[in-house]
Amino acid sequence: MPKVQAPATGGPGRFARSRRVTTSLAEINVVPLVDVMLVLLIIFMVTAPMIQRGVDVNLPVVQRASAIEGERLFVTVPLDYRQNRMVYLNDERIRVDVLQERIRQRLETAQDKQVFLRGDGAIQFRELMEVFDRLMRAGVTRIGVVTKEDTR
Repeated sequence: MPKVQAPATGGPGRFARSRRVTTSLAEINVVPLVDVMLVLLIIFMVTAPMIQRGVDVNLPVVQRASAIEGERLFVTVPLDYRQNRMVYLNDERIRVDVLQERIRQRLETAQDKQVFLRGDGAIQFRELMEVFDRLMRAGVTRIGVVTKEDTR
């Protein structure tokens, strides 16, 4: 409800002020807040799928490939393995020197000591076998080589 202020006490002269009406700012305008929140929601909805990105590897193609079920341990050998000697243990990038110990720690309590090895299609067989050998020395009993099914 608007408040009415009393006139100034300066007498009825020409400098006397008339009545002034003021409003109370008790209500918060929520419309700009909702607008900002909707814009932020849209920004996050658009950018969230772009944030999740995996490792780019061109898998070799085969005629018959089987699907992998359940939670598995993946070792990925990217194309730049020749230069920096780095591999991926699931999504974690590690040096190949540390791979044997990390695999041993991960499979310490696991009953099924199985690891899936992914290698870029352009990587040399010698480099893939080097990582394969390290996995065997870590105590892995079964190593699956991951390929991509031919869709022709």
